[in-house]
Amino acid sequence: MPSDPSDPSNPSHPSAPGASPTATTYRALLRNREFAGLYVSFALSVAASTLSGFALGTLVHQQTRSPLLTAVSMYGATFATVLGALTLMSVADGSRPRRTLVVLQGVASAGAAAQAVPGLPLTARFALLAILGFFQSLGTGTRMGLVSEVVPDAAYAAARSLMNITAGATAILGYAFGALLLRHLAPRDVFLLATALTGLGLVVVAATVRDRSIRPTRRPGLRQTWTANTALFAHPGRRALLLNLWVPNGLIVGCEALFLSYAPDLAGVFLAAGAAGMLLGDLTVGRLLTADRRRRCAFALRLLFAAPYLLFALQPPVPVLAAAVFVAGAGFAATLPLQEQLLASTPDQVRGQVQGVESAGRMTWQGLGAAVAGGLAQLLTPAAAITTLAAVSVTITVASRPFVARAGAATRVDGPGRQAAPRLTAPRSRRRGRSGGRDADARGPA
Repeated sequence: MPSDPSDPSNPSHPSAPGASPTATTYRALLRNREFAGLYVSFALSVAASTLSGFALGTLVHQQTRSPLLTAVSMYGATFATVLGALTLMSVADGSRPRRTLVVLQGVASAGAAAQAVPGLPLTARFALLAILGFFQSLGTGTRMGLVSEVVPDAAYAAARSLMNITAGATAILGYAFGALLLRHLAPRDVFLLATALTGLGLVVVAATVRDRSIRPTRRPGLRQTWTANTALFAHPGRRALLLNLWVPNGLIVGCEALFLSYAPDLAGVFLAAGAAGMLLGDLTVGRLLTADRRRRCAFALRLLFAAPYLLFALQPPVPVLAAAVFVAGAGFAATLPLQEQLLASTPDQVRGQVQGVESAGRMTWQGLGAAVAGGLAQLLTPAAAITTLAAVSVTITVASRPFVARAGAATRVDGPGRQAAPRLTAPRSRRRGRSGGRDADARGPA
């Protein structure tokens, strides 16, 4: 019988012991059928959410002229992601992740279709955002948990970098294409296009991703979610990493949420510039830098994604602001070294949940940042609100630097997965089986 190239026990699979270092290249990652399916479905989901978010923000701005409601409409779904993180995120590590992801893709497609209903009240639209945000957090945890299984740990940063680059490129096209579409089409038509893209992502997952038969047999639910979350937040190093992945990032997304209010006709330009900068930053940091250099650059990158927004206080010409937003976008690559450290300190059997919590918290803070930005803009001006949020982001980054440095040092000393609470650490044989035969030597940098 011919061997299955998607089987981790196959020596040609990048997760297998002794896998070739070339498995960390983007081309090698995309030759992995399961990762390619997760990657394509992710790209389609990003395209759908970008189009629907821009369409909804435009619709709300036209109807209300409120900076607060416009900002919340673009990023409001992120508020509900914290509910998923606190209640059912353990489904990300359940025994049937493929089935879970297919169901959640179906829910996302139905939600996008519901936004296309003519004459839907704004209250109903915001309720849909909350529902979709809840399920989106579970989908993210499930997808990223699968990514950590189908690629070797040494290739994890490259995999996340590729997905971040794709998110940036897709967002550039989505914002530009969305702005073009909305000049000729109604928001309802854009919502229908988003529905089709999400549905296509469902088909891709169903056709390419297999169920992971060696998942733990524990039943996911509220108790399992709380047990893992308690262990996660009890560790000071992980708390510091999560703080820096969540708060400064969320405040800067709040700045982006004010682009429509600051310059309605130029919002697409600013959003595309930020997405282009993010693409360049992730490509450079994730693909061209070593893990050690990523760690050394992390603090400078965290400053980079906030400091350029201080220029909004001077209100310079549009090209200058667009360049500043582009430079700031490159700074979002700071998430890569922080995510690597978090992964290295996480036991295999809760990786999906921990990554889901990290993503849900980051998205929740993006929603909070958008709400705070909109509220400040109501009291001040969009330019003043953007400047204030950028200054607070810089302050938090500087103040928390020693704690992040200690977390990174502890990870390098203790090694991957050794900082977990004892009750969450699986026996050695289970860890080896769960990760598709990988041993400690196959793990990536801390």
